[in-house]
Amino acid sequence: MPAWLASILFLNRMNVTNDHKLAEKRKALTQHKNLIPVYLTGFIIAVAIFLLAHFRVFPLSEQLLKLIGKVAIVLALSFLVWILLSLGESLVHKQSKEVSKSYNLIRVLRLGGVVATAVIFISFLNQNWYAAAVSLGLISLVLGFALQSPIASFIGWFYIIIRTPYKVGDRVQTGDLKGDVVEIGYMDTTLWEFGGEYMSGDIATGRLIRFPNSLVWQQAVYNYSWHRFPYIWNEIPFHVAYESKLSQVEKVMRDTYEKLYGKQMAAEVRRLSEDLAATPVEEPDETDYPMINFKIHDNTWVEVLITYLVEPKQSAGTRSQLIKEILEAFHRFPGEIMFPKSDSR
Repeated sequence: MPAWLASILFLNRMNVTNDHKLAEKRKALTQHKNLIPVYLTGFIIAVAIFLLAHFRVFPLSEQLLKLIGKVAIVLALSFLVWILLSLGESLVHKQSKEVSKSYNLIRVLRLGGVVATAVIFISFLNQNWYAAAVSLGLISLVLGFALQSPIASFIGWFYIIIRTPYKVGDRVQTGDLKGDVVEIGYMDTTLWEFGGEYMSGDIATGRLIRFPNSLVWQQAVYNYSWHRFPYIWNEIPFHVAYESKLSQVEKVMRDTYEKLYGKQMAAEVRRLSEDLAATPVEEPDETDYPMINFKIHDNTWVEVLITYLVEPKQSAGTRSQLIKEILEAFHRFPGEIMFPKSDSR
């Protein structure tokens, strides 16, 4: 089989199973590794070393024994922190039903573990707190100037966690970058790209995009996966001849959509209307859904637009299915629904 054909087949399979792969990626990102036995072993060894140093089992100098004892205490407390952290992660995995929330909470727990470990090391290994504070202040000042971008990205991570402009699993766009969020790190965010320069519509390209979290301060973030209403409006244009019976065109398009998606989406439109009723935004009329609009095209035909709701990740598949079903339905009414003639297209 030619290499180019194999590549096309591979990409087709990848696009068909894109949602499944994204779910697997999110699962892998939040997968918990049980390291409690490792941390517990380290804790026991550190406590044992501290006891041996405290009772002067080693034939070493007094100063060296004190240093060994301090290091052992630091290691024991650090291992204890990570044991508690692992227990917390296990609890989050068991109790949380939403991947994005458990992912963010685990990130916060791990950051807390790193901070607690750093505090333990500074507290026990540095006797002069004032000198340590001055040193840390000077180091922080220098690093603040040298690492402005990383610090802005780290603060951006806090903003993302607290304000949640997007979360793991959401389909977003910021600037020219479009994709599904597969990872939110402390410094950057990773997207599974769709569209882009290689593919049309919302088909996955297979590429990963990383951008610094500081971009949330600089440009708008478009989120297509609002948790309260995870749908977007799409529309498809059809062209029919002036001689067509337009009422029949509208009926066929409505009936076709109703047959495929009517019951589910009618309930979603009703829910959207209820949510928007308490805001200044005008809510859609359930009776007009899906919306069918007519307009005169610049050429010699009528353009008919069907506007409907769809899940962002199902947009391409839904569009293809609707086009096929509606065109087949049009052909069942040759005397009432006619297409522009070939010399007028």
